[in-house]
Amino acid sequence: MTGSIRFILNGEDMALRQVSPTATLLDWLRLSRRLTGTKEGCAEGDCGACTVLVGRLLEGRLVYESVNACIRLLGSLNATHVVTVEHLAAKDGALHPVQQAMVDEHGSQCGFCTPGIVLSLYGLWLGNASPSRAEIEKALQGNLCRCTGYEPIVRAAERAAEHRPAAVFDPLERFRDEMAERLDALAPQATLRVSGGEGRVIVPASVEELAEVLAEEPAATIVAGCTDVGLWVTKQFRDLNPAVFINHLGELQMVEHGPAGVTIGAGVTYSQAFDTLCRAVPALRPLIDRIGGAQVRNMGTIGGNIANGSPIGDTPPPLIALGATLTLRSKAGRREMPLEDYFIAYGKQDRKPGEFVEHLFVPALPAGDRFAVYKISKRRDEDISALCAAFRIALAADNTVTDARICFGGMAGTPKRAKAVEAALIGKPWIEATVEAARPAFEVDHTPLTDWRATADYRMLAAKNLLTRFWLETSGAVAQVTRFGAVA
Repeated sequence: MTGSIRFILNGEDMALRQVSPTATLLDWLRLSRRLTGTKEGCAEGDCGACTVLVGRLLEGRLVYESVNACIRLLGSLNATHVVTVEHLAAKDGALHPVQQAMVDEHGSQCGFCTPGIVLSLYGLWLGNASPSRAEIEKALQGNLCRCTGYEPIVRAAERAAEHRPAAVFDPLERFRDEMAERLDALAPQATLRVSGGEGRVIVPASVEELAEVLAEEPAATIVAGCTDVGLWVTKQFRDLNPAVFINHLGELQMVEHGPAGVTIGAGVTYSQAFDTLCRAVPALRPLIDRIGGAQVRNMGTIGGNIANGSPIGDTPPPLIALGATLTLRSKAGRREMPLEDYFIAYGKQDRKPGEFVEHLFVPALPAGDRFAVYKISKRRDEDISALCAAFRIALAADNTVTDARICFGGMAGTPKRAKAVEAALIGKPWIEATVEAARPAFEVDHTPLTDWRATADYRMLAAKNLLTRFWLETSGAVAQVTRFGAVA
């Protein structure tokens, strides 16, 4: 084994020569460092009690993001700055303005969730000097509070912004340039290999070295954002040996928007891609806003959502409807395919040993095409989809459907197009009678399952009704419903 996982905890340099591939940041903070302000509530990235900030260099700029420590793995922290609630108050005990605002507005009751809420608001405070109420609520999506109620917490965020000190006093702001230099010096110059427990952690220094590692270790678990893999550890107690961490690789962090479309590197998080994707395809905005909370969107990657092949992943249905293509890479070279061809069967994807997702290309939506995506879930925010549907049609001047691409998640073992429904629409006028006649074709395309999220009958009826809704919204028959979907 060579090297160590090096990062900064609050103000202290850390160099861990032994790291288990399944070690979480939360356990290490509480058990090894005795920083018990960070709490464990759900251990699956839902409740936010474990929220900390992680600073990283992104295109040469230091950014701080709220993350879930319960599912963030230690191996992913090289060259980062971890900030816990213990770091906010001054050495003389004076509270940070965010903390003081929580006291003044009575934003805490039992207090268990409070440290995580404070860190989420602190992350917002660092990046937004005058947040709107909507922005405050968005920052708090990933924090659940059972007893206080959110109104005093929102007021605390507003108060902290209103009473923001004029002078730069905050340590993260005051020493930002110095911290950026310290983190830059921690970037690995060669692949790190660290052992711990029963497994190994590998941190490649470049994409080329990643390809080399996977050629030697084709059975390795690739870890990008930890939002899925973290649950494999905390809920399924799976071994990861070896675990190869890629979240730091700059070559996988590109987001490029040109006339032809958007290119997204496999390591790009939902938060990173948000502005660019939503400018290119505005209908994606409400969907991405509902993928987990801010902590999950700051960690989770679009490439990982695709690579894991989950049938209920939220991004594949709209990306397939948009005609996205996927580029896989290995030591032998690159391979490109339509995204829909990547998904073969439940738990099986067209990824050969040694290959990894390198980037995704999303073509520009042709002018005049109608496109919408809908997420159906029991809870509006921070919930897994029972059904995710994406619809795209092209119309001729006489209102005839010339092309259709319809894709669903949650209706089969993989994200899957509804090709029989598409065929029933193409060549027909875009009118209610055409839509009604196409509804039975869903039963040709899909045989949905029943689970705790929804019954098969519910999924089938919802799929048919969403087609009708899409027609209503695109035909001008009724006002557009914006809460759970959007149309571009």
